[in-house]
Amino acid sequence: MVILIVLALILAGFGTPSVFADDTSTRIFSSNFKSLKVSSADDFMTDPVIRLGTDDRIVISFDEIGEDNSYLEYRLMHCNADWRPSRLIESEYVSGFNFGRIEDFAYSTATIVHYVNYRIEFPNDDMQVIHSGNYLLQVYNPDDPDVTLLQARFQVSENRASVQSGVSSRTDMGHNTEWQQIALAINTDGLGRINPYQDLVVTIMQNNSESSARNLRTPLRVDGNSVIYDHNRDLIFPAGNEYRRFESTSNNFPGMHVDSLAFKGSNYHVWLKPDYPRSNSQYSYDSTQHGRYIVKAYNATDSDIAADYITVHFTLYSDPLPDQEVYVDGEFTHDAYSVANRMVYDCEKRAYTAEIPLKQGAYNYRYISRPVGSGESPKGDSIEGNFYETDNEYAVDVYLRAPGSRADRLVNHTQIIR
Repeated sequence: MVILIVLALILAGFGTPSVFADDTSTRIFSSNFKSLKVSSADDFMTDPVIRLGTDDRIVISFDEIGEDNSYLEYRLMHCNADWRPSRLIESEYVSGFNFGRIEDFAYSTATIVHYVNYRIEFPNDDMQVIHSGNYLLQVYNPDDPDVTLLQARFQVSENRASVQSGVSSRTDMGHNTEWQQIALAINTDGLGRINPYQDLVVTIMQNNSESSARNLRTPLRVDGNSVIYDHNRDLIFPAGNEYRRFESTSNNFPGMHVDSLAFKGSNYHVWLKPDYPRSNSQYSYDSTQHGRYIVKAYNATDSDIAADYITVHFTLYSDPLPDQEVYVDGEFTHDAYSVANRMVYDCEKRAYTAEIPLKQGAYNYRYISRPVGSGESPKGDSIEGNFYETDNEYAVDVYLRAPGSRADRLVNHTQIIR
């Protein structure tokens, strides 16, 4: 009887809403919105993960270009390890009703481009989660709830398992070359009686890039309560290179890696210093934000509403890459490879160029490419190169998928920095 009731609720729309699209990545779907960012409330370098039973909070912020604010609401969807909707009904993962009003907003001050900044701090008095796992927060206008304006990923962890990990350049594909290999040992003491060969799913992601995600279903071996993952091709990652950086925090002077700036049309434009391919260069260490960006305005007390929108000009001097599409990539692109961040080859300059509107701040970026029209995940090999010395950040998630359960539980989240 219970199963029939649950199925009826799902079919009636009381479970996972039908408005959830196939794309469950962090995305902006409406051109009116910009600068979507989800991060820990305490440290923007920490992954947006809430530990159940703690005071952990995440912050989701974004801007709407224009003079007036909109009436907006948000809802949550629970997802499995693969970021597809789980079969839980809303009352099984949300305490109370599954909608919240976005009432924390402010208008930009003394900016050329006018916008409204919105902020969601979660959990809050209106909504809390009661189940671990992956979550997608979706923003919509209540007058048209079937249209999702933007959405952001975050996670809720039980911290019931512990992970020991290591990253080495001595890999099964070569020693100190272009690869990094991860080894994991998961202690399952806090998980009760499980079958580690069937009940665990482990995902690993490099530098928060969804295109790098690996899924592990079978460990190398089990030693008592220690589940060992090692000597697996999916544990070997191309090492990549340090992210490039630029900083533009004022319309009065150029910042780091900025060549010039000027007012043009209806806003300020910033031209970065020329970039060149690094695949055939020697490795050079640089301390970066592992692809992240942070909004920042010079001498501002609140950069979220004081930072202006500028058009950033990227230039990569290179011979054309035959049958390749070249993109600018970083957290600000949300792993979306489209016209918005695709570069165009200028035959006169003999360079790839792109113009991308961004909010003032400190940015990490890199250049990546893929075969024309392939739909493959782009790679940085041919432009940025792979160097085993590179400092990379790896996110390790351990999910428990018990037999007969209708949703994956996130039992551990660990950040590794090589």
